[in-house]
Amino acid sequence: MSPSFLPSTINMTWVSVSHHTILGFCLTSYYPSIFFFIFLLVLQSKVEISIYSDMGFIHKFSYILSLLVLIPTLCSSQDTFVCSSGGACGYGGFGRNINGGDVGAVTKLYRDGTGCGACYQVRCTQPQFCKENGVNIVVTDHGQGDNTDFILSPSGFVKLSRPNMAAELIAQGVIEIEYKRVSCQYPGYNLMFKIHEQSKFPDYLAIIFLYQAGHKDIIAVELWQEDCQEWREMRRAYGGVWDMANPPRGAINLRFLATGDEGQRWVQLRSVIPSDWKAGVAYDSAIQLT
Repeated sequence: MSPSFLPSTINMTWVSVSHHTILGFCLTSYYPSIFFFIFLLVLQSKVEISIYSDMGFIHKFSYILSLLVLIPTLCSSQDTFVCSSGGACGYGGFGRNINGGDVGAVTKLYRDGTGCGACYQVRCTQPQFCKENGVNIVVTDHGQGDNTDFILSPSGFVKLSRPNMAAELIAQGVIEIEYKRVSCQYPGYNLMFKIHEQSKFPDYLAIIFLYQAGHKDIIAVELWQEDCQEWREMRRAYGGVWDMANPPRGAINLRFLATGDEGQRWVQLRSVIPSDWKAGVAYDSAIQLT
């Protein structure tokens, strides 16, 4: 778990878990109401999580956990805001290709969409099969199975292993893993605002943040209404998508509330979305979070 989920008196960097692996993939047909989920291997095991502080052992408990490895093509649904080919975070194709395809879905770490875009370092603890540093993944979806905690893309899962050891790692069945939240890095990219494809100019605006670097969560977004001289709050529609009916006319001033280890702060941007905004287009903010 990320440190943000723990009491402030606990100084934890890694959470150790042991589990069996579930391998599977999802095939989406041309008809949204039909999908097939095929499990190649289903195993279960007991998980032990130990939390430590500077004083030593603090607490230990156990439960059942599974790691689910998916092909990143996701099941579709008639309800766009619950499950779609774009995933529960709303990233669409961006969510499959960002970070070189090393992406994942989470359950508890999804946090009703606040966890979308967060980065985690994941590593397994079998040195004969696994690299010491593991792999950094970006959360791009919500996934839930039999007490599943992480759902890794095939690319991400393979990168847990040493060269030419992926098959041996999978064959173990039980994989010890550790994970922690890390700062996202997007060299050469500024934070961008994509106008969601379901937006309807000029009456309905939905946006999603792309290339969100750093170690912060965005918990509120507001647009400036010039004629009323006030900030209007956007709604978190689902995942990382924020929307508003009857948005302000003209070039849009936007601010968002970012929260992290240092506390909360508002970041305000002037005319970041042009007056003639178009659905599907991403606009550069000219800034980046750190």
